[in-house]
This record gives sequence, C-alpha cells and structure tokens, in this order.
Amino acid sequence: MMGATGHLGTAWRKRDYHRQWLWREANRLFDFFQNRAFNPLGGFHELDAEGRPLNPGNPVRGIHSTARMVHCFSIGSLLGRPGSDDIVDHGMKYLWEKHRDQERGGYHWSLDNSGLLDSSKQGYGHAFVLLAASSAKLAGHPDADRMIADVADVLKKRFWEDKHGAIAEEFEADWTPVAGYRGQNSNMHLTEALMAAFEATGEKTYLDKATSVAELVIRRHAGENGFRVPEHFDENWVLDKEYRGNEMFRPSGTTPGHWLEWARLILQLYALGGKKHAWMPEAAKALFAQSIALGWDKEKGGFFYTLDWDDAPAKRNKLWWPMAEGVGAAAFLAEHLPSDFHEIWYRKIWDSIARHFLDQERGGWHEELTEDLVPSYTLFAGKGDIYHALQACLIPLYPATGSLTKGIIEAGGH
Repeated sequence: MMGATGHLGTAWRKRDYHRQWLWREANRLFDFFQNRAFNPLGGFHELDAEGRPLNPGNPVRGIHSTARMVHCFSIGSLLGRPGSDDIVDHGMKYLWEKHRDQERGGYHWSLDNSGLLDSSKQGYGHAFVLLAASSAKLAGHPDADRMIADVADVLKKRFWEDKHGAIAEEFEADWTPVAGYRGQNSNMHLTEALMAAFEATGEKTYLDKATSVAELVIRRHAGENGFRVPEHFDENWVLDKEYRGNEMFRPSGTTPGHWLEWARLILQLYALGGKKHAWMPEAAKALFAQSIALGWDKEKGGFFYTLDWDDAPAKRNKLWWPMAEGVGAAAFLAEHLPSDFHEIWYRKIWDSIARHFLDQERGGWHEELTEDLVPSYTLFAGKGDIYHALQACLIPLYPATGSLTKGIIEAGGH
C-alpha cells in the first residue's frame, strides 16, 4: 500500500485531515438526502436544487433511483448511521411490491402515485436491483436473499446472451424484445452489480459473468478504439457510431465519465479475481489517461459530458457524476499503479469539485454545470441522486480490494 507519492509527499488519502474532510462531505450527503427523499407513500422523492421534492403531488419513482437509495443507505447501515435501516427497508419493500412484476417476472422501469408509468423492463434497472439487494444482504436485510435470487434468475433467463457474454438491453412488459440495440452502460452497471453479488453470496458465477462483460466491452471494444469506451451497438455488438438516443442514459458519441467508471471497476474486478487477468491494470490506466487527455476541459476544468468520434467536445456541459467517478478511478489507480500522475489528478479533481460542485449553502452537489461552471438544469432538474457523490467521498477511505461495502465490513465500519 502506498504511503507516499514521489515529490508530492504523503498521498491525500492517507492524510488525517483529508480523511476527516471526506467523512464530513459524506455526512453532508447523508444529511441532505435521508429525510428529504423519503416518500411516505412509497419509494423516494427526487429533489430540486433546494432539497425539496420534485412534483410532490405525483412524484415519479424510477427503479434506478429506488435501488440506489437502498444501496447507499445499506452503506450507511454498515457504517452505523442511525435511520439507515428504515431507508433500506422502505426501498426494498417498494422494489418488491411495486416495481416487481408479480405475474410475469422482472422489474418495471418507473411508477407514480397512479401506478405504472413506464412498464418496460430494462437491463440497466435490473442491474441496480441486483446491486441494491446485494448491498442490503451485507447490511443484514431479511428480504435480500429472495430478491437476489429473483433478479438473478431474471437476468440469467431473460437478459443474458451467452453468444455475446453480456445482457440484452430492454423488453416490453410482456417480455417482447425491444429490438435493434445493445448498450455498454447497462452492462457496465451490471458488472458493478455482479461483483457485489459475488461478495454477498460467494457464488463465483457472478464474477465469471462480470469478467465476460469486461472482456467484451473493455478488452475488445475499448481496446479497438484507443481506450475510448464505445457506448452503442446493434444486436450483434457491432459498434454504431451514428446512434442517437436518450441524452441522459444513452447519449450519442462517447462519454468520458464512463471511461473513468470502468477504470475503477476493472481494477476492482482484477482484485476480486485474484489478479489473474494481466490485461486489466493496463486497461484501467489507459482508460483514465484517455479521459484526462480527451475529456478534461484544460481551460476551465471539469469533464465534458460527451465527445464526438473525432474527440471534440459534443455536449460541453459538466456533470457531477464524471467528477465523482474520476475520484474513484484515481483512488484505485493510486493504490494499484501508484504514480505522481494519479495522485495529482486525484487532487485536481477534488479541487474542482470543492470549488464548483459542492453546494455549501443548501447541501448536496450541483448535478450539472454549464461549460463555464455555472449551475444549470437542462438534463437534471435538481439534486436527485446520492449514489455517485457518496461513493466518491467514501471509496478513498477504504482499500482498493473490492466494493465499498466489502471494505467497510472488513474494516469493522471504521
């Protein structure tokens, strides 16, 4: 484990003050979301910039938002944060009783007070259900085992495609396939969830599937494209550079934030797999280096949301989640491949977050900034998500040997 980094002295992650600062920022996030997001009618509110519920009369509950709250407050429970178990229980109940299709199996995308809003069954959503259930199991929730078994069975029987070693993207409510598209984003989050399920259950098949997805998306496709992660494919996993989709979940071009996210996930997979896959550390290093070289705004700071295939900024706004993922990636790289470069960028990304993304007056992080680093609301209406920012604060506090939940348990909650 690294104690110092060249002329930079002791790594920030090892300094008491920095660690106390990270704990404080994590607690600010917990404080911001814990009670404000709780919806007594079920599920959770997304929040506006002030921390008030968006559309409080009839709020939308997306499955990823529900599952992420379960995951994050399972982390809170493992840390010993009072009130976390109630949040986990509330979210698990809503996933099981409302999102789950009790007749045909699987989990619907979104609901409001009147019932189903979007009844589609998406790989992205199912990945987060598996993550939530796996984290809840480690936090001791009594219903976690049945949810893991249920969603894992759906993923295996409905989504998983052996011929590609990854999952299909989307089905209608009656399991009619939505044809013509395969995406890396859902498979990236499935990789995260599969590793969590492996840690929660000890079943190696989860790790094998995670490795399969990583081989397809990163070793093959990112490797063939200069370690720029391609996002969009046809049903045969042929790259579709002309794809135009949902700007939030399937933006066109390439998304440097996902390169950063994969850099951390690849190193986590490498550690969990006993360091058998020698290609993974160098791939993680290349993904991070490319994200800095091509995705970072060298004049104003922050990562551009998307690039075109000529590596020029396409959507020039700066979102909070690539910054958060940059922290996690730099922390993992500084442990596995220590260098001044990784330490410098760990510090530089936090510097930019602290100056521009933290809302010191109202709490939470600004989720979207303009190119000039001014808060804006074109993609995100407010502050709807604790997931990325919380993990950015906590991941550097634990060894880079697995998931955050695993690290907390092994450290006894410290």
